[in-house]
Amino acid sequence: MIDVEAWMKERRITEVECIVADINGVARGKILPGYKFLKSISDDSLRLPESIFIQTVTGDYPDGDVIDPTDRDVRLRADTSTIRMVPWYDEPTAQVIADCYHHDGEPVEISARYVLRKVLALYEEKGWKPVVAPELEFFLTRVNADPDYPLEPPIGRSKRAETARQSYGIDAVNEFDPVFEDVYDWCEAQEIDVDTLTHEGGAAQMEINFNHGDPMDLADQAFLFKRTLRQAALKHGIYATFMAKPMEGEPGSSMHVHLSVYDQESGRNLFAGNERDAYSPLFLNFVGGLQKYLPQAMPLLAPNVNSYRRLRRWSTAPINVHWGWENRTVGLRVPASSPEARRVENRIAGADANPYLAIAASLACGWIGMVDGLDPTDPITGSAYRLAQTLPQQMPDGMKKLNSSTPLKECLGEQFVKVLLAVKQAEHEAYQSVISSWEREHLLLNV
Repeated sequence: MIDVEAWMKERRITEVECIVADINGVARGKILPGYKFLKSISDDSLRLPESIFIQTVTGDYPDGDVIDPTDRDVRLRADTSTIRMVPWYDEPTAQVIADCYHHDGEPVEISARYVLRKVLALYEEKGWKPVVAPELEFFLTRVNADPDYPLEPPIGRSKRAETARQSYGIDAVNEFDPVFEDVYDWCEAQEIDVDTLTHEGGAAQMEINFNHGDPMDLADQAFLFKRTLRQAALKHGIYATFMAKPMEGEPGSSMHVHLSVYDQESGRNLFAGNERDAYSPLFLNFVGGLQKYLPQAMPLLAPNVNSYRRLRRWSTAPINVHWGWENRTVGLRVPASSPEARRVENRIAGADANPYLAIAASLACGWIGMVDGLDPTDPITGSAYRLAQTLPQQMPDGMKKLNSSTPLKECLGEQFVKVLLAVKQAEHEAYQSVISSWEREHLLLNV
C-alpha cells in the first residue's frame, strides 16, 4: 500500500489531477492543490456530477432520463495505486485515476472502469486470470485548424512530409525522433510499460505495443498513453490522433488486443493444448464466444460513426469474425507461439475505442463462450476478405445488435448498456444533422 503523503512530499507535488475515463475514454475530473487532495482522501469530500458518464463526445447529453434526472453527485475516490507524475508540466504535478461511488457506498455501474472490473470478477469466480496486451495505432498529422480541411502528414526532420507508405520503415519513424524520445521518457516517468514502436502502413501512421499483463492495469496504461502521446505531439507542433479512419485513402487505426486466460492457482495457460501447436477446448470455446458475440459488442469496439469507415474489405482491417493461424486478414488471429504463450488477437477494435470498454467487451465475449461451451467455426486459410462481411457496417446496426444481446447485458450491466446506447444514439443523431463537403460537392448542382 503506497503512502501517498510521503510519495507526494518526496516529489514536492504541488497539484494533483484526479481523473476518470468517461464513456468515450475522455479524461475528466478535478484539479486541486496537493494538500487539498490529501484532505479529500481522508474526508471523502471529492465529488463529481454523475452526468459526466452520459456526456457525448460532442459535449451534449441524451434526451430523456437515462440516469437520475436530478444529476446527483457521486464520490470521486482515488485509486492510490495509480498515482503517477505528469511529466509534461513545469510544476511538480501528479495524476491519479479514480473510481466513483454513490453516497451509499455502491459503485457507479455506468463508469467504464467499473464495467471492466465487473467482467474481471466473472473470471475470478471461476478461478481464471485473464491476461491482455493492447497494441495502439495512431497517426501524426499537421495541425488542422479547419475541420473541413483534410488532414495531412506532418513535416519531419527531413523538412518534407511523408508521401509513400513506409510499413516498418526505421528511417520513417526516425523522422519524428524528438516526439518519440519524449514519449518514451514520459512513459517511463509514468510507469507505462510500452514495448515496441513501429511504422504502420499509412503516411505517418505508427503503432505502439504494450507488454502483456493485468487487464485493469493495461487499460489504465492505454488510457494514460493516449493523453501522453497527444501532449508530446503538441509540444512539437503537430497532432496525434487515434481516430479510427482519419485520412481518406489511408488505412485505419486499430487497437488490437491479445487475450489469454490462466489458471489462478497453477499459473497454467488454459489455452495451451497437449501438443505444441494444439489448442485446448477452453481456447476453442473462448474463440467461439468471440465469434458469436463480438458483432453484438460493436458499440464498445467501434464506438463512433467514423469507426465503421475503417472496417472495409481489403483495408488491412477485418470485416468478419473468422479466425486463423498467423492470418492478418481475419478478425481473430492466432499468433505463432509456445503453448505457454498461446493467445488470440482480437483485431476488430478501433484505436478510438475506450480501452476499458474494448478490453471488457473482448473478455466478456470470451467468458460467455467458455461458460456456455460454444464451438467456433473451423479456422480458415487464405484471405478472409473473399468471405462475406458479417461485422456491422454502420453505427445503428451495431447498436441494434447490442440492444438485443441479453448475455452481454448481463455481463456488462443492463444500466450501463442502456446508457451507452443512449449516448451513441445522441451522437449519431448529431452526426446526421451535419451536411458534409462530399454532399455539397456531388449533390449541390447535380441532383
